[in-house]
Amino acid sequence: MVDVKELARQARELNGKGLSDRDIADELHVSVDTVQYLIEQGEDGGLPPSDVKIGWRTLGVSGTRIALMSDILTDIVEEELEKMGVEAQAVLGIALNGVPFATYISENLGLDLAVYKPPIERGKAGGSMSANYASVSGKKVVVVDDVLTTGATVDEALKDVREAGGEPILIVVIVNKSSRNEIGGVPMRGLIRARSMGGTILGGGPLHSFPYH
Repeated sequence: MVDVKELARQARELNGKGLSDRDIADELHVSVDTVQYLIEQGEDGGLPPSDVKIGWRTLGVSGTRIALMSDILTDIVEEELEKMGVEAQAVLGIALNGVPFATYISENLGLDLAVYKPPIERGKAGGSMSANYASVSGKKVVVVDDVLTTGATVDEALKDVREAGGEPILIVVIVNKSSRNEIGGVPMRGLIRARSMGGTILGGGPLHSFPYH
């Protein structure tokens, strides 16, 4: 069961440690709007935003499991690139959670590894390519993240890849929480699609909780 009280407690604890709404959203695998609801209103607020909480800690605690999941994502990347008839030169992981998967995918495909750090505040300037990893300039780039909610983070990454001289050609995520199949003109594939069907994992009913697998 996912309990709003527990989510609100976690969100407020992370907020107290100085994490931004975006960082908290990444940690809890919910949208930024949901984080703001949890911090400002918690379980005692009005109707929460429709959202689906995604948790993949069972994968995250094991490098072996991350590698195995990355093998599946690699297969999807190879399938899509073959359909498009193009070759990539770099795999870009969106920090924080997309980076481990991008690392293994880049190894599997023998491509350069790039890392993107999103801006602290959604829609604001400040996103950047990490200088400790490969440049995307002049390269066709596969963009990797863990969970896509609204697509705002990926959209920012695409814009910054283009500004850095790269060409994003494919987006791959583990879970797509939207109905979108492309962002910014770039095709997107998700291993799993998860959508709220007329409700929300944050409740609205008396229990304010939702059983999930």
